[in-house]
Amino acid sequence: MTKAIRKAIFPVGGLGTRFLPATKAMPKEMLPVVDKPLIQYAVEEARAAGIEQFIFVTGRGKTAIEDHFDRSAELRSTLLARGKADLWREIEVITLDAGSISYTRQPEPLGLGHAIWCARSMVGDEPFAVLLADDLILADRPCLSQMVEAYNEVGGVMTAVMDVPQAHVGRYGILDVGHDDGRLIDVKGLVEKPTSGCAPSRLAVIGRYILHPRVFEHLDRQQRGAGGEIQITDAIAKQIGRMPVHGFRFDGRRFDCGDKVGFLEANLAFALSRADLADEVRCVLQRLSN
Repeated sequence: MTKAIRKAIFPVGGLGTRFLPATKAMPKEMLPVVDKPLIQYAVEEARAAGIEQFIFVTGRGKTAIEDHFDRSAELRSTLLARGKADLWREIEVITLDAGSISYTRQPEPLGLGHAIWCARSMVGDEPFAVLLADDLILADRPCLSQMVEAYNEVGGVMTAVMDVPQAHVGRYGILDVGHDDGRLIDVKGLVEKPTSGCAPSRLAVIGRYILHPRVFEHLDRQQRGAGGEIQITDAIAKQIGRMPVHGFRFDGRRFDCGDKVGFLEANLAFALSRADLADEVRCVLQRLSN
């Protein structure tokens, strides 16, 4: 029987250099898609999947994330005094319960594997999820909820995956594919950022993971991989043969919000998915196209 996934890590220590100067004083995870910051979408997705403990791996200049999920007595008083109780209730649901949220620092940017390793003492000896806020997914059912359901069937380690163009395989961890039933893929191997000619497939890992605590055995060695960084894909690859390792094709559309065009596309897609905005946004797009 698999253990329940109760904890999730949110690696938010990156510098966001691709969005400078906007991210000079603001965490990239606080960039808004329509009217919510990226990190809030990730936390809401985790909540919907049953996550109870939220672990943020931060860095310098990330206090805005902490403030966002905290209560604000001043804002509450102001909104209520102005008769905006509905808006306050909308903001209040952002707040995470006392004791359910924790923060740790990644002292230097040594890769995703290193960021996850920094949270090892908070995870303990149980499986856990990892969500990257840069990877925003628009879906009828949240991606992590889909993954948890599949994980409960097979256990082990699981990564969300999607097909990418051959020219883009060098940007991702790429699966060496075993049995593929269209939903779950047995992973025979995993290569981080291969050259186009050496990629075993076009099936790429994106920013949703369910990991077993054994990955820390490899991460403890602090071995550098592609790009001179400590890669989580290397730690996952070490689990192949020790436990089930699966890729999971999710239902939904993923947007790379670490990229300017992907971020703009996400804003449009999420706005068009909302009944209160869709008609006006379509009118704007039509005007711009003329």
